Amino acid sequence: MTYVIEGRTGPWEVVIGLEVHAQVTSQAKLFSGAATEFGAAPNSQVSFVDAGFPGMLPVINQECVAQAVRTGLGLKAEIHLWSRFDRKNYFYADLPQGYQISQFAHPIVGTGTVEITLADGSTKQIDITRLHLEQDAGKSLHDQHPSKSFIDLNRSGVALMEIVSEPDMRSPEEAGAYLTKLRQILRYLGTCDGNMDEGSMRADVNVSVRKPGEGFRTRCEVKNVNSIRFVMQAVEAEARRQIEVWEEGGAVEQETRLFDTGRGVTRSMRSKEDAHDYRYFPDPDLPPLVLEADWVESLKASLPELPDERRARYVAMGLSPYDAHVLTLERETAAFFEAVAKGRDAKTVANWVTGDFFAALNRTGLGVEESPVSAAALGELLDLIADKTINGKIAKDVLAIMFETGERPGAIVDARGLRQVVDTGAIEAAIARVMEANADKVAEYRSGKDKLFGFFVGQVMKAMQGKGNPALVNEVLKQKLA
Repeated sequence: MTYVIEGRTGPWEVVIGLEVHAQVTSQAKLFSGAATEFGAAPNSQVSFVDAGFPGMLPVINQECVAQAVRTGLGLKAEIHLWSRFDRKNYFYADLPQGYQISQFAHPIVGTGTVEITLADGSTKQIDITRLHLEQDAGKSLHDQHPSKSFIDLNRSGVALMEIVSEPDMRSPEEAGAYLTKLRQILRYLGTCDGNMDEGSMRADVNVSVRKPGEGFRTRCEVKNVNSIRFVMQAVEAEARRQIEVWEEGGAVEQETRLFDTGRGVTRSMRSKEDAHDYRYFPDPDLPPLVLEADWVESLKASLPELPDERRARYVAMGLSPYDAHVLTLERETAAFFEAVAKGRDAKTVANWVTGDFFAALNRTGLGVEESPVSAAALGELLDLIADKTINGKIAKDVLAIMFETGERPGAIVDARGLRQVVDTGAIEAAIARVMEANADKVAEYRSGKDKLFGFFVGQVMKAMQGKGNPALVNEVLKQKLA
């Protein structure tokens, strides 16, 4: 269904493009050997190059280049064997060189594509315009002193991949789905950790509105949005603001804006610069970046299995498209599922992982990688069900204890006497007690009220403290009630 916003003059269509800044996962910065660890003391990870000292020459970090190429390959994009770094000139307190080294005219990665899946199950292709490498600026701190701003240069020179989409998105949902999928791909590749709350992935959101069937109108850029939810809210807020401007007879000015998350509105930051305002020119300290085709091919051969391919494989294993989607959202979840599923029925494992296991994680506020129940331990629990040591109901209780204590399932079953009763004599005795206590219902059942069978099953299982083998209980009960 097409997403439109109803204004006073009728429906309006929203046009969205995203520029995502993803911090490259690397031990050192793009042009220096300074560390990149998050949370270090201010100005403790700064080289002379990062601080813009005169005479300091940048030296390219090969791993950052490799990470950009891997990302391009993961986006099914064109890899440019020849690219160039330019100087983007602007002046700000946390940019000590007075320019940013970026790639303007000749990026390392060209056009690519990302397939997104929407809530109704439909898919859509979002085209990638380019991916280029650039260095990050430092950070201005305005809350450390009542009248002064401080500068932290730890981020100065950190490698960023700027991934620019075409204006192909038409709703907040599509923008959220695109950012979610892009983050997923980067995390699978290991090229960016995607931690938006730490600033290692953030988005500039380009928004314009138009009447259906029109060409593009003026866009505004909402700068540095640091969560998927806020990106979706920023799209909605900025689109409604622009509609109001147009409908009141005004014209939207091209500008950079900020999203006020507290008030849910965008506000003006500065007029939008064009390329000529930055006076780009080739960086004289850096030669063009020339890649060997064989090196690119070796990186391609070493790529991990990506979400779309893994999801298709899971469906081929017998999983539903929904289960396959849920299990591949995070690389850690997929790895956990595969470890449990090795040598076991994939559908059964998927049901347990997406059901009781996920519920326990949510209840305890833990991620898969923090789970006190390992893949091996969950596999052992499922084996106890498969060999009829315990039934499914007992297994749920055992899993809860495993989350509380970290004990192995076999030890829990033995220590608490939870082994399933498969002794027909014990089951018959329990059934006899239940039938004796409910003689009136036995008569009703035998007179044709078949629906009472479930009542008798429940009573027998209760009498056996849940330890009766369900299949045997059902079989023997049918015989006794007949």
